[in-house]
Amino acid sequence: MDSPLDTPFYEVLHRRRDVRAEFTGAPVAEPILRRILTAAHAAPSVGLSQPWDFIVVRDRPLRRAFQEHVQAERSVFAAGLAGEQAETFARIKVEGVMESSLGVVVSYDPERGGPAVLGRHAIADAGLYSVCLAIQNLWLAATAEGWGVGWVSFYREEFLRRLLSIPGGVRPVAWLCLGPVRGLAQTPDLERHGWRKRLPLDDVVHQERYGQRR
Repeated sequence: MDSPLDTPFYEVLHRRRDVRAEFTGAPVAEPILRRILTAAHAAPSVGLSQPWDFIVVRDRPLRRAFQEHVQAERSVFAAGLAGEQAETFARIKVEGVMESSLGVVVSYDPERGGPAVLGRHAIADAGLYSVCLAIQNLWLAATAEGWGVGWVSFYREEFLRRLLSIPGGVRPVAWLCLGPVRGLAQTPDLERHGWRKRLPLDDVVHQERYGQRR
């Protein structure tokens, strides 16, 4: 009998990558994009509030403006590095905004489902966690379809809010580069470039109380 780790779900889970340079830029098949967004929208959410929105960005001038902002923020981050760390970061590509077929900006509306969101009264960030679950659904669905996703995090929220006319009470959570890829790397970029390695599972598992291993 095959191990559960050999099932398609686990294969997709471990094949998923944060994509930067592998995008082909090919036109997207709209039925596939629809399936991916449907998977994202199927995510669980606190109080069934479904506090997410998905802004599909195809316009190249908009994407170019965002890319220029990202590159400026990359320079800000790079200025704080020195020595070997600076050399390592110089080799790392942080976005595929123009190389990808399109962008999907995922936002969080804390007013959705309110004013009484069941389950959020004690954990204010539960709605934000729900949005992250939608992003994970999107990512896994895209991987299953043979597409890639790249989460861009080198930006200021207020810039993206202005660029895409996002209302003041709505928070932009992620710009996701999305589209067909030539392939997915066997090893994550940051690990391959020597920025950081994945911790062993046993280093992050505790028993009964934090810090108790056995």
